[in-house]
Amino acid sequence: MSAPPSGASGPGVPPERTPRRALLVAVLGAMSAFGPMSMDFYLPGMPRLADELGAGDSLAQATMAVCMLGLAVGQLVVGPWSDRVGRRLPLLIGVALFAVASVGCAFAPTIEVLLAVRFVQGVGGAAGLVVARAIVRDLYSGAAAARTFSRLMLVIGISPILAPVLGGALLAWTDWRGLFLILGAVGVLLFVLAMLVVPDTLGAARHEAGGVRALRRQVASVLAHRQFMLLVLATGVNQGVLFAFIQMSSLVYQREYGLDEQTFALAFAINSVGMLIVSQINGSIVSRFAPARIMVVSVSTALVSSALVVVGAALALPLLAIAVVLFVAVSMHGASMPNLSALALEPFARGAGLASAFIGCAQFFIGGLVPVVASLAGTSMLTMGVTMTACAVLALALALLARRVGPAGEPAAP
Repeated sequence: MSAPPSGASGPGVPPERTPRRALLVAVLGAMSAFGPMSMDFYLPGMPRLADELGAGDSLAQATMAVCMLGLAVGQLVVGPWSDRVGRRLPLLIGVALFAVASVGCAFAPTIEVLLAVRFVQGVGGAAGLVVARAIVRDLYSGAAAARTFSRLMLVIGISPILAPVLGGALLAWTDWRGLFLILGAVGVLLFVLAMLVVPDTLGAARHEAGGVRALRRQVASVLAHRQFMLLVLATGVNQGVLFAFIQMSSLVYQREYGLDEQTFALAFAINSVGMLIVSQINGSIVSRFAPARIMVVSVSTALVSSALVVVGAALALPLLAIAVVLFVAVSMHGASMPNLSALALEPFARGAGLASAFIGCAQFFIGGLVPVVASLAGTSMLTMGVTMTACAVLALALALLARRVGPAGEPAAP
């Protein structure tokens, strides 16, 4: 399919390189962040949550898993819906649902109710993720898309890392219920911003036909696009590199290396700064270097760095030495993910919402599941390093294979 020019415009869509377009990208970044942020914003308050609701540690941790599941499933619903009715309505309904569910979490009387409402919260948060990516694809292609995805990564990539740090600071004057009320207030603010700033970038001429039969045809078309599906799998396992760090680092740093909560929070935040810096460097160089080339370099660098984490853990090196290469591995996510997303969405001038949903579902389902499975045998620096290395190896292999395979499975043109 032919892509629209990078400066594509339509009714209500601000021209490229204007303050209004910069504001739109900033709001889309915020819309993309509140879903991942809700996933672990309350983590520092989880012990108190478990005690107050009379839940064991496993059920308390399940509140994070069901939110992740909602984020994955919600994107599969909202993505194709936005292809049929436009981007604006699904986004507004999703943000409103997120705000209401966040307040519901704050007043949940039992762990069972909290689990149910957390799933709904994840579904609502999914709208921001999937619609933001689809809007970027509506407006941009090629290097311009990769550059814009890098700006979104400024908040998408670091939000799951900064969220627990911010939540821990806020617990000085509130409890876990207060954190969910804060998320509800954030949802209300984002709803207002979406109303004021986000136009419908799809345009009536590109709305997909409705109905179950039409949706089946669209899904079949996407699934038949082998190059896209390889890149979807690559984004999913590549997300496992980041999620392995997010899900395991608290136990590893505090139990294995004896860091206190404040020192761990600082170490956790430093990695987010690295990812932020790399994502912005990526945005500035993507016009000079092909997104595919930057993607390969960034994933390869993460692979080598993760392997060095394994070596450091096996040799029982000091934490500082391991933390340096761990910082590099996590930071590379700021370049690998926006370029993988841009490359995957490139063929979809139509149906970007559905394609974006596949990407988002893979990120939260595959990326979130791999660290959970890897931790079943115990959590350690060695486990974390091996998991990150395995994810990086598989992501690189899938991405390289996608470059050699055309949409229908034939060798790509040189």
